[in-house]
Amino acid sequence: MAVENNSFVTEFILMGLTDRPDLQLPLFFLFLVNYLVIVVGNLSLINLICLNSHLHTPMYFFLFNLSSIDLCYSFVFIPKMLISFNSERNMISFAGCMTQLFFFCFFGNSECYVLTAMAYDRYVAICKPLLYTVTMTRQVCSLLMSASYVMGFSGAVAHTGCMTKLIFCDYNTIDHYMCDIFPLLQLSCSNTYANELLVSIIVGTVVIVSSLIICVSYALILFSILHMPSAKGWSKAFSTCGSHLITVGLFYGSGLLTYVKPSSAGSLGQEKFFSVLYTNVVPMLNPLIYSLRNKDVKLALKKTLQRITNRAHPVVLP
Repeated sequence: MAVENNSFVTEFILMGLTDRPDLQLPLFFLFLVNYLVIVVGNLSLINLICLNSHLHTPMYFFLFNLSSIDLCYSFVFIPKMLISFNSERNMISFAGCMTQLFFFCFFGNSECYVLTAMAYDRYVAICKPLLYTVTMTRQVCSLLMSASYVMGFSGAVAHTGCMTKLIFCDYNTIDHYMCDIFPLLQLSCSNTYANELLVSIIVGTVVIVSSLIICVSYALILFSILHMPSAKGWSKAFSTCGSHLITVGLFYGSGLLTYVKPSSAGSLGQEKFFSVLYTNVVPMLNPLIYSLRNKDVKLALKKTLQRITNRAHPVVLP
C-alpha cells in the first residue's frame, strides 16, 4: 500500500500499554497467551468448518468469515504490541503506521457488517424457517459477505487517505500500543476537523445501520419466540442466538465506549483499556463462545478428533 508522506515525521514511537517497568514482563506473557489462544482458537474453528460437511451452512459460512477476520485482525497489532513490552523505543515507520491503521479499520468495519449479516441470518432461520434455504442461498450469502468487505475497505481507505494528508511536525510519540485514529489526530500539528468529521460520519453510519438491522432482527426474533407453542422451541431459538448476542454486546459495547465520543473527552488510559477489549479479548472469546455453546461445533470437534485418532492408530485386520 503506497503512502504519501507530507509530514516532517518519518517514524513514530509507540508507547505501548503502560510505561511501568514492573508490569512489562507480566503483561508480555499475559498477552502472549492471549495471542496464542486467538490464533489456535480461530484456526481450529476455521478448520472444523472446512472439514465437516454438516457445518457447510449459511450460519457457519458467516462464522468462518468472522473467525478469519479475528485471526487477521490480531496479526495487525498484537505482534507489535508484544514488542513494546520488551523494547525501550518501539519504532514504526510512517508508512507502517498508516498500513496498520488501514488494516485495523478494514477488519474492524468488516466485522461490524459480518455481525449484522449474522443477525439477519438468525432472523430468517427462526422467523421464516420454511423459506430459509430459498432466502439464504449461496449467492445471497456471498453477496452479503462481499458487501461487508467492500464497505469495510471503503471506510479504511477514507480514514487512511485523510490521515496521510495531515502534517506531523516534531512530536512523534503515540501514547498507545497501535496506530489508532484519535492518538494520531492528537499528534498532528494541522487542522483535524475534517478527520474528526469523517470519524463521526463513518462510525455513525456503521453504528446506525448495523444497530438498526440487529435490533430489528432480534425484536422480530423475540416476537416469534414468544409465539412458539413449545418450550423446546424457545430453548433452541435462544441457544442459536445467545452466542451471537454475547459477541455483539462485547464488540459493540467496547467499540462504542472508545469511538462514540469527542476526541478530547475521557483519558487515553480509558481509551487503551477499551481498545484492549475489542482488539484482544473479543477475538479470543469468539471461538470459545461459539464452540462451548454450540452442539454442532462440539459434534464436529468430536468427529475430527476421532478421524485423527483413527489415522494415528489404524486398525489392522487379520
